[in-house]
Amino acid sequence: MDLFSIITLMAIYLAIFLIGMTVMRSGLLQLSEDRTKNFITKFTDYPWKGLLIGIIITGLLQSSSAVMVITVGLVAAGYLSFYQSIGIMLGSNIGSTFITELITIDITPFIFPILILGFILLFSKRKLPFSFGSTMFGLGCLFVAMNGFESLAAPLSTFPKVQEFLTLTNEHHLFGVGIGTLLTAIIQSSSATTGISMSFLSHDLLSLQAGIAIMLGANIGTCVTGYLASIGSIKEAKLTAFAHIWLNVIGVTLFFPLIPFLSRFVELLASSADVQLAHSSLIFNIICSVLALPFAKQFAKFVERIHG
Repeated sequence: MDLFSIITLMAIYLAIFLIGMTVMRSGLLQLSEDRTKNFITKFTDYPWKGLLIGIIITGLLQSSSAVMVITVGLVAAGYLSFYQSIGIMLGSNIGSTFITELITIDITPFIFPILILGFILLFSKRKLPFSFGSTMFGLGCLFVAMNGFESLAAPLSTFPKVQEFLTLTNEHHLFGVGIGTLLTAIIQSSSATTGISMSFLSHDLLSLQAGIAIMLGANIGTCVTGYLASIGSIKEAKLTAFAHIWLNVIGVTLFFPLIPFLSRFVELLASSADVQLAHSSLIFNIICSVLALPFAKQFAKFVERIHG
């Protein structure tokens, strides 16, 4: 298989992954209807409440970017204050790790039945079956894409330029952070970036530490969506987008020197490299969010001072 064919297939599987995320998110969002926005606006008077709401909503929608777009929109419309949005950001970072934990589960024998049942339910005119069908079909697409990424990792690594790229990533973790940031900014999905990293990890083409570096970069890259949503909005909406960027940049900066320690710790928790990477993403986001939560008010003043 030549390089062009592999890259074409990689692009196809990436499209399937993103389509799956979109379809699944659509089904879950229809199940919750407008309750998502009502839920956010009603229970975010304290940062810790916002954190819990952020975890729940992001866990349901499986997209921190989507939650940030909703949050920026609510701030722009005056339903939320900038201060209230900080707790939601912290929670959305934790909730976004659920999908990376999910895609490490081997459900290969069930992928085809899930796709077929989900596809059939898509033709239902009733809202509930259609929403469940969207969720199942989208989930099936995610696993199809993950299997595709894994099947292409080995043949892709046989090309000298790709080998040089992987070697550079393994040796220079800052390069890995940059790759994770850039790739996520382009494809608008930190889960997809982490999923691609998992496929290389499974074939021992990337070291766990390099995978963690890419995952850290993906957390920065996912801020782009919220920033784009804030363009042309009121000042508080822009502050929300800037705060999201600062939270992730500061978190990654603090954790970057700790990559070797995090790597050794998650190796104690699981034997599979992809599960280790998923756990490292969860640990990173939980620690950053929990540490930042008590300083939400000071952080809000910091962002206002710089971007006010």
